[in-house]
Amino acid sequence: MARMMRAEAEGEGKQGMLMVGNVIVNRVKADCLDFKDLRNVNDAIFQVQGGNFSFEAVQKGNVFYQRARSAEKRLAKQNLDYWREHPSKYSLWYFNPYAPCPPTWYGQPQSGQYKQHCYYEPKAGTCESVYTGA
Repeated sequence: MARMMRAEAEGEGKQGMLMVGNVIVNRVKADCLDFKDLRNVNDAIFQVQGGNFSFEAVQKGNVFYQRARSAEKRLAKQNLDYWREHPSKYSLWYFNPYAPCPPTWYGQPQSGQYKQHCYYEPKAGTCESVYTGA
């Protein structure tokens, strides 16, 4: 998880890496939509959707280029201990559009933006477990 956070958001600093970590943890706890039956962090990181890995860092292999440093490991532990903050607090998706964030992404509402990444929560009533932690 720490490697993934570094690969996806190192350029956005500690806060950006924590935001990516939120999405990973949220996907594991969500058990809804495209994220049913994800039981652990490894399942979330290596999930395949539409024939591709869900995360660009796994698709391109750059999650494996750099080891996680102790700083990223501490950040990953913060996420696993349920660190949460807006806009990724309940987000299941994020991406860098290299343009302004669209208000929705695949029909899901934008929850906000942190630096270059846009974050999206599930539509109301479609994934209550991400909000309750159930």
